Amino acid sequence: MTTTASTTTAPVANARALALAHYAARSVLEHVLARYGATFQQQVALRAAITTETPQTSDDLITQVHGSLNADPADIRATLDELLAKQLLVADGAHLRPTDAGRELLAATGAETAPISARIWGGIAAEDLTAVGRVLTLVTERANAELAALTA
Repeated sequence: MTTTASTTTAPVANARALALAHYAARSVLEHVLARYGATFQQQVALRAAITTETPQTSDDLITQVHGSLNADPADIRATLDELLAKQLLVADGAHLRPTDAGRELLAATGAETAPISARIWGGIAAEDLTAVGRVLTLVTERANAELAALTA
């Protein structure tokens, strides 16, 4: 009697796999944010304002968010204006500071997404996460270099 071993080929990481993972995870976050009346870009900008150790100007925050999202600086400035209008950020001279409401929003969305993230990432071996981290860092560096060359 002859038996044939079944072979399962693991998917190869590529741009499509990365995009599918990114959009699946981002969709989860955006679903939660929508319940709080917030957008993904607002959350990224608010997080930048909250997690910095020194007060930030709007230009500082635009630079940080642009570095994270490669979004149009004009769109980021509009996002900061939205956060100011919602009183999640407040102008303090030349600096923008998070308000208690801004901190509460980030804490609430973080608390709601934490168990979801734990289910998504849970059970993945530490060495796999380390390898993925190295690969994603390299892909990010290379993609940013290509974008810089395209926009130079």
